[in-house]
Amino acid sequence: MNTRIIALVVLAALVSAFFYFDLSSYLTLEYIKSQQAALDAEVLSNPLRAAAIYFVIYVLVAALSLPGAAIMTLLGGAIFGLGWGLLIISFASTIGATLAMLVARFIFRDQVRARFGNQLGPIDRGIEKDGAFYLFTLRLVPIFPFFLVNLLMGVTAISAPVFFIVSQIGMLAGTAVFVNAGTQLAQIEDLSGILSPGLFFSFVLLGVFPLVAKKIVEVVKANRVLRGYTKPASFERDVVVIGAGSGGLVAALIIATVKGSVTLIEKNKMGGDCLNTGCVPSKSIIRSAKLAADMKSGSALGMKDMTPDFEFKDIMQRVHSIIKTIEPHDSVERYESLGVNCEMGEAKILSPYEVQVNGKIITTKNIIIAAGASPLVPDIDGIEDVDYLTSDSLWEIETQPNRLVVLGGGPIGSEMTQAFARLGSQVTQIEAADRILSREDPEISAMMTKKFLSEGIDVRLSTRAVAVRQHEGKKFLVVETQSGKEEIEFDELLVAVGRKANVTGYGLEDLGVEIGPRGTVAVDEYLKTNFPNIYAVGDVAGPYQFTHTASHMAWFAAVNALFGSFKKFKVDYSVVPWATFTSPEVARVGINETEAKELGIDFEVTNYDISGLDRALADQTANGVVKVITPRGKDKILGVTIVADHAGDVLSEYVLAMKHGLGLGKIMGTIHIYPTLSEMNKFAASEWRKAHKPEWALDLSEKLLRFLRN
Repeated sequence: MNTRIIALVVLAALVSAFFYFDLSSYLTLEYIKSQQAALDAEVLSNPLRAAAIYFVIYVLVAALSLPGAAIMTLLGGAIFGLGWGLLIISFASTIGATLAMLVARFIFRDQVRARFGNQLGPIDRGIEKDGAFYLFTLRLVPIFPFFLVNLLMGVTAISAPVFFIVSQIGMLAGTAVFVNAGTQLAQIEDLSGILSPGLFFSFVLLGVFPLVAKKIVEVVKANRVLRGYTKPASFERDVVVIGAGSGGLVAALIIATVKGSVTLIEKNKMGGDCLNTGCVPSKSIIRSAKLAADMKSGSALGMKDMTPDFEFKDIMQRVHSIIKTIEPHDSVERYESLGVNCEMGEAKILSPYEVQVNGKIITTKNIIIAAGASPLVPDIDGIEDVDYLTSDSLWEIETQPNRLVVLGGGPIGSEMTQAFARLGSQVTQIEAADRILSREDPEISAMMTKKFLSEGIDVRLSTRAVAVRQHEGKKFLVVETQSGKEEIEFDELLVAVGRKANVTGYGLEDLGVEIGPRGTVAVDEYLKTNFPNIYAVGDVAGPYQFTHTASHMAWFAAVNALFGSFKKFKVDYSVVPWATFTSPEVARVGINETEAKELGIDFEVTNYDISGLDRALADQTANGVVKVITPRGKDKILGVTIVADHAGDVLSEYVLAMKHGLGLGKIMGTIHIYPTLSEMNKFAASEWRKAHKPEWALDLSEKLLRFLRN
């Protein structure tokens, strides 16, 4: 028989025997108190034998990961005192922990590595580099269950000697606190003794120690990372913010508002992508495109169908005029007037305390990176030989493309596909996946595909762009499908396949700021990088690349940078809404049906088809759905998807409800103005209620009313 199987059987037998014979009853405070006199007598008569028996039992309890180690530690303090108790227990616990680690390694490591080898690779490299330090931090803070640490370390590559030594040192302080508490427990004669000053102080230590230990770990980590960098005697700024997009602007404003000293550095334009190349220009052209679509379908509103008469350059001029109108809100002049020092130039992080811009070095206590993201351009043969467009450069064209090919079926690609098609371009949308808007549920994607096809858009799914070719003065995109290759002629090519975080060119790589697997700056739950005084927000950090999440993150980063030594705040991603501004819009908050299935949640789906909504009918926009995900039998809202005109606005009611724990019942009981689009929320809630109406109560009501009629 395989030795691992034998070991597992023996281990299971020992653990089963522990519970079968109810040995845990001997490791309770009540039993120990009842036997305290006998235990004290045994120690007095033969201290070495008592210590040896206790030592062996403790090692077995720890090695088998049995419950009772804490009680055993208190018992050791009670019968052996602080000095001898600490000596015996510290070695017994470390030996037991090492045995538990080795047993887990022998039985489980090969199987775990066979199944999760790829995931364990980075962990092993981290253990090889900093394993002793990370194990020490886990041992130092008793809030981590030590038996779990033992088992998990067994599947890593940490050596047994390192594990033993680090565990011995790391657990010593926590063990001392528990042993000391045990010495005080030995003094209790009756219930009134529970309030003795010594015992009270010991339990205060038990409560305070994890907090103190955690703070010590943070200081050790910070000093370890910052070692080798000279800290200035004084600082010019509390914070330097790199990037004046949504995240950077909000962070700088918050710091200035609380009278902090802040410098905001922007190398391009204030307002970042959202103002200059993203949200504002895209929504401006979408509005013009919507008017063009309405004019073409005037007969649906009792008018003549009309052909929009416009010059494309006038539409683009309108786009830029709207940017100019909003520009002062994000201008250097406004932010300077609010107390922010603004620098227009390229930032270079020289050290965790120094940022260079325009030839001068600014010393700062903290740095917030808000450098944003840039369009991702795929590696397609020949693409660099044409002047392709991205969401950055699209707004500079003045001539409308007759034939536009859009690479990408995500939000940006879909929005621009529909907008240019409505303005009269012949648009072909290329998507490598089997559906557009792939983050949404399949039927939502299908609904939008049907809408696009009805508007004359050539939607190519499961189609991969492989090359760009030019011949006879014409440009072609070579695509590949299951049927083979095809050339699609175009005048302009818009690349909208995603965005990549801006993580190079300003010092991160030289400093050693960690980059995560998704290519974004790696941050913790406080938005802190691996440097304790450098934070990152917005697109450069993820996990969401939305303007509103960048602003949301900016508050946490700014407050933590200024006041984190007193109180830190974890960034809250519990309720994050977003919308794709096609027509109809697709807006979502929380999980959808696809994600609920992946998570294994027992859920229900409530649908409300807005084809019967009075206001939507009056507006000739009665095409869409409200889709709500709830736990089975409960009205708690787990997620909502709305497909409708102004869905992004209508969704806000659900965002508020989810944020504050309000269910569908509360929405149904709220008065909504008639006739408005917001009524779709109430009707969706009503659909849920109808599906959960109490039949027994209705039967009882019917019988009661029949009785009262007679």
